Amino acid sequence: MSSLSKRVHWLLLCVTVSVAAAGQLLPAQLGKSPTEVATQPATDPLGRDTPSGTVYGFLQAAQAGNYSIAAQYLQMSNAKRAEQGEELATKLKEVMDRAFSGNLRLISNRPEGIPQEGVSSDHQRIGVLSAGDVDADLTLDHVHDPGGGRIWLISSETLAKVPDLYDRLEVHQVEARLPNFMVRWQFLGLPAWQWLAILLAIPIAAGLGWLLVSIAGLSGKLRPKQPPRTTVWLSISRPMWLLFGAVIHVLCVRRLGLPLLQRHYYQLVMGVVFIVGWSWLLWRILQQVTRRLRERAIYTGRKGTGSLLLLGERVLKSVIFIVAVFAILGSLGFNMTTALAGLGIGGIAVAFAAQKTLENLFGGVSLLGDEVIRVGDVCRFGDRTGTVEDISLRSTRIRTPERSELSIPNGTLATMNVENLSRRDKILFTTKLGLRYETSADQLRYVLAQIRRLLYEHPKVETAGARIRFIGYDNNSLTLEVFCYVLTRDNNEFLAIQEDLLLRIVEIVEASGTAIAFTSRTVYLGRDPGVDKDKAAAVSHEVQQWRENSKLPFPDFASSDISEFSNSLPYPEPDSALRSKK
Repeated sequence: MSSLSKRVHWLLLCVTVSVAAAGQLLPAQLGKSPTEVATQPATDPLGRDTPSGTVYGFLQAAQAGNYSIAAQYLQMSNAKRAEQGEELATKLKEVMDRAFSGNLRLISNRPEGIPQEGVSSDHQRIGVLSAGDVDADLTLDHVHDPGGGRIWLISSETLAKVPDLYDRLEVHQVEARLPNFMVRWQFLGLPAWQWLAILLAIPIAAGLGWLLVSIAGLSGKLRPKQPPRTTVWLSISRPMWLLFGAVIHVLCVRRLGLPLLQRHYYQLVMGVVFIVGWSWLLWRILQQVTRRLRERAIYTGRKGTGSLLLLGERVLKSVIFIVAVFAILGSLGFNMTTALAGLGIGGIAVAFAAQKTLENLFGGVSLLGDEVIRVGDVCRFGDRTGTVEDISLRSTRIRTPERSELSIPNGTLATMNVENLSRRDKILFTTKLGLRYETSADQLRYVLAQIRRLLYEHPKVETAGARIRFIGYDNNSLTLEVFCYVLTRDNNEFLAIQEDLLLRIVEIVEASGTAIAFTSRTVYLGRDPGVDKDKAAAVSHEVQQWRENSKLPFPDFASSDISEFSNSLPYPEPDSALRSKK
């Protein structure tokens, strides 16, 4: 996982913890989703319009010690509430903190509640209260409020069993042995000794979690005939450490007997930690799996598949992050149905607004799928040439010979004529040679024959298709065209072979007694010796011998002669520094 991804995950975790802690100070409407809080007006000042509002409102009022307000959430007459309300609210808070089993996140935040099997529409079963041999359902009743409207109250059936449940609660053995100030001093509804225990459980859980991770890693190393996978293990060890530590911390805190509301917020925080841990672990596993598949594809020569795997890895990482964010929001009680519906509608709007972005995305997928270009290829894009460095979701980055970085959108690149220079099996060598007009026909034949022989003899020139032809009369020269393929795929080696061929051609021209034509006009004076007559006579004599022996190499050398001297020329030359090292 990159450093940026780590920061995002930990920032998300810290924000979530802060939100959960701050939730202690929120009103009873915390149980409602943000959408409903903003759109649904509260008709009851105590937030008893929904089952979740009633439960959270009672717990928060009781936690604040305001039992007169907490009694307003109980289903009883005004006279009985004035006489026994606060006492009953105190006992109910203690029973719910220590004997409740259920999930507060499943409580409905709708005014009409949610349908439950075997329960009428005006009743909601929240959970079970168990103490000793007494069990009772914690239920809510939907009743008419004298002030108008309908509200949810903790049912009278549940309240009837509260005294009996309270009498059977076990006394905290730990609190009986602690100093008085550790029990009485509270912060956010938790006594000091529980805060201390939670904080002490963090290093204990971290240490035990790391010990479990180390044992798991050691057991993998001790397996016979198993190759060491140190890099892979180190990659997934940290998220596993987080998950193991979180599990151990939950097991430790579970024995502390936290109050119900604080236990709920702790479960929210640990739920976020588990989501972060699992998403982190999946992120790392995906990273390692795609890396191994990419290396295997590149090793077998399928570089395009490797680049496609890289693009797929980035897409899947984005999916993991988005799913993790939605899972965290869902675990915090946000209404994800509305969010997902909005996401679908918003996705259509984004699809229209981000046509170019989607075009670039699918363009990159098509480029990688068709293996038109691969990372490391040298390509020509229009009038620009460079090496492909990266193919991302939006664009392809090219490193030019000037060492600048050229970024081309994938959508544009998919419609361009791309010339992949790295896939050449050989490189074309072609040039035009201009000889002076004073060159005789026999000198011209000599030059043509010797250069043709040079192309056949050179071991780095493909014999088939190699040619030199006299193609016409230019304004200032007799024009010859050389055409052949150099047997190399490396451009630097091609330049060296091209240089060698050009130098040898110059030597042939000099040996023939003629010269390469100048582009400027030449004014001849009387003392100019002109063409070398001795060399011209020698060349004419040699060409005459070709005629007499029927060896005139026009229009080409005989096949037997080509086979005889094919690849016979020493290259590099004997006095070359490269040849002396071989």
